[in-house]
Amino acid sequence: MTDLTLHHADILDPGTDVHLTRATVLPRRPKQLHKHDFVEVFWVQNGTIRHHTADEMTKLDEGTLVVIPKGVTHALQGKGDHAMVVMLCLSPKVTTHLAKRHPDVAAILQGDAVKEFQRDPRQMATLNQTALRLERSARDTLAAEAFLLPLLSELREGPDPSIEMPDWLRKACTDIQDPALFRDGAAGFVALTGKAHPHVSRTMKACTGQTPVQYINNLRMEHAARALTGSNESLAEIADEIGLPNLSHFHKTFRARFKVTPAQYRADRQRHVVQPE
Repeated sequence: MTDLTLHHADILDPGTDVHLTRATVLPRRPKQLHKHDFVEVFWVQNGTIRHHTADEMTKLDEGTLVVIPKGVTHALQGKGDHAMVVMLCLSPKVTTHLAKRHPDVAAILQGDAVKEFQRDPRQMATLNQTALRLERSARDTLAAEAFLLPLLSELREGPDPSIEMPDWLRKACTDIQDPALFRDGAAGFVALTGKAHPHVSRTMKACTGQTPVQYINNLRMEHAARALTGSNESLAEIADEIGLPNLSHFHKTFRARFKVTPAQYRADRQRHVVQPE
């Protein structure tokens, strides 16, 4: 089935550069994924959301903020009867100019990977206050940037350093460095903690700024990168070793991390070092 594409020209009112929507997310399973020709930002205002992408389904709890780059396919599904999100459609003009002027935030707005951030109650209160001001504004370029710049600056700084990682999570992060363990993915990581998945996910986001899936995939890709430059294993062997036997998924995840294919990475850092052309 062809993915549905949403266009900013059909959503933004004339003369505006941002559109804000508040909506209850129904619990029915999405019939198909969709993508946009714009950057979408949304946060879970209430309840729990099931977030479907081409590769997986993740649960987003209240306080999770998500950035969806243009062209990335996804869909939302509520869990229960009171799941609610606040969603922003951002003009490509605004996000393109911001990325050019502020390279540090380009990684948040661009690329082909979904970015998740956890907001604490204080941050959520500030976010909702600024969203209300945005909603009542002219929603032009100036209003959009006035909302986005403080938020992006805060997201760029990463997790709050005052939040101390609990011992059980620190031990799991140490143990999971073993390829024999991280090949089992996020489920294996959560099993090491002995805690419930939602609790692990919330604590992980607060302490590291990453979900368990993101953390494990970074470990997998770092291991794959070392194998590509330090061994003659085939791509299939490396992918299987890190727990991603689906080569298409392996290529996509590796490219999202290193911006090149595994084969190109190996050529650039292995053969071309020994026999420069």
